[in-house]
Amino acid sequence: MDYNQLAVNLLDAKALVASVGAIGILAIIFAETGLLVGFFFPGDSLLILAGVAASSAASSVLGEGAQLSIALLLIGAPVCAVAGAQLGHYFGAKVGPRMFDKPNSKIFRREYVVKAEEYFEKFGPAKAVVLARFIPIVRTFLNPVAGTLEMPARTFFVWNVVGGVLWTESMLLIGYFTGAQLAPVIDKYLIPAMALIILVSVSPIIVEVLRERKKKKAEAVESGEPVVGGRHRKG
Repeated sequence: MDYNQLAVNLLDAKALVASVGAIGILAIIFAETGLLVGFFFPGDSLLILAGVAASSAASSVLGEGAQLSIALLLIGAPVCAVAGAQLGHYFGAKVGPRMFDKPNSKIFRREYVVKAEEYFEKFGPAKAVVLARFIPIVRTFLNPVAGTLEMPARTFFVWNVVGGVLWTESMLLIGYFTGAQLAPVIDKYLIPAMALIILVSVSPIIVEVLRERKKKKAEAVESGEPVVGGRHRKG
C-alpha cells in the first residue's frame, strides 16, 4: 500500500476503496461515526463505492484485485456504524458537558449543543438520531451531543441501530446493484451523484423545518406572543 498516496487521498472515496480494502473501509465507518476527528471522511460515497467494489463491475471501476465481499460489508458496516455511534454517545455522556462548555475549544463548542437541542426538539430523539445518519458531519457530532443531552443509552441504542442499518445497507446496495451502470460514468458523475444523495437525505429535515416555522408563525399570530420551546433532555 502506498501510504503517501493514501494520505493525500483521504477525501477521495474511490482512492480509499482501492487502497484500504474492506477492513479499512469498516475502520473508516467506525471512525467517522465514533471519533470526532473522523467527520471529514466521505462516508456516503465510500459506502456506495464499496458496494460497487463488491459487484461485477469492481475490476472496471477500481482495477484488478479490488473485488470486495458484499457479505462482509453488509454485516460489518452496520456493526461498525452502530459501535462508533455508541462510543460517541458514551463519550458525550461522560465528558461532553465539560468539553462543550470550554469557551476556547476549537472542536467541542457549546453552539453544537444548542443546535442539537433545537434539532432534537424539532424532530424528537428517535427521528433525530435516524436522520442524522444521512447527513455528513452531523452524523459524527450528533452522537456525543446526544450523550451530553442525557438521551438514555437504551433509547439511543435502539434508534442508533435503526439508523445505522438503514444508512449503511442502503448505500452499499445502491452501489452493488447499480455498479454495472455506474462503471462507465463513475469518475465523471460521482460528485454530482453524492450531492444529489445528500440533498435527498436532508430534504425531510428541510420540510420539517419549514413546517415548524409555519406552525410557529401561525401560533404567534393567534396568540400575539412568540412561541418558545423548552429543552429536550431525555427521550
